[in-house]
Parts: sequence; C-alpha cells; structure tokens
Amino acid sequence: MLKVNIQPITKSNVTFKYVVIISRCRDKWVFVRHRYRHTWEIPGGHIEAGESTDDAASRELQEETGAFEFNLNPVADYSVEINAKVTYGRLYFAEIKAYRDSIDSEIAEMALFDNIPDNLTYPLIQPILFKAVLERLEPDSF
Repeated sequence: MLKVNIQPITKSNVTFKYVVIISRCRDKWVFVRHRYRHTWEIPGGHIEAGESTDDAASRELQEETGAFEFNLNPVADYSVEINAKVTYGRLYFAEIKAYRDSIDSEIAEMALFDNIPDNLTYPLIQPILFKAVLERLEPDSF
C-alpha cells in the first residue's frame, strides 16, 4: 500500500531523503524526462550527504532543468509510505526565469506543459505533490 502525507514545514528530527521542485517557466509547468524512461517527472532527487534541503533543491533544479536564474521557495514537507517503509522529503516551488538549452545530467529533456502530463513516472505520488503546491500558492503566483 502507498500513502502520501503532506505536512507544514517543520524542524523535526526526521531525515529528509528527497527534494521535489514543482516549477513554472514562461507561464507553463516544467517537467523532465529521464534518459532511460519514456515518462515525465517533476524535477527533484536525492539529498547528498551534508547537503541542506535548500541546497539540494537548488542543485537538482539546475542539474535537471538547466535553470540558472530562478526563485526557489520551500512549500511543505511530505512523506511517502510504501509497505510500512516511510521516506521523507521537502516540496518546493520554483519560478524559472532563465535556463540553458543543453542539460548535462541523466535528464534527456525538459518540457513546458499547460497542465500536469498524463504519462508520469510516479503517477501515484506526483499528482498529490503537484496539488499540494497548487493549494498552497497565492492565486497570482501562476
């Protein structure tokens, strides 16, 4: 069984493993495609040893989208429980103002969408995270 929980940002004792960055660019939603997959993902990834969640979110956004000018804000914490194993992450919102066309990472391409695409890599998790950001943003943010 899979369960996703969204919580306010806290300074709890949990160890965060992931960051996920819901992003906008030119009034569109940003999604990326891993070079070994045919599905779309929200930019994000693992937090490296000794790295803060903010630093990890900035690094992942740059690596996966080519963004070099952006605003990045934490939105919420989340947990994903699969078969009684729980992992924790922090959810961000970014407004990308400028990005490089070429991406030197495991990402094959970045694309801009009017809405969340149907063919997601993690269809049981990503829509919940996407909705959580939409619910927490000011209406004039997008």
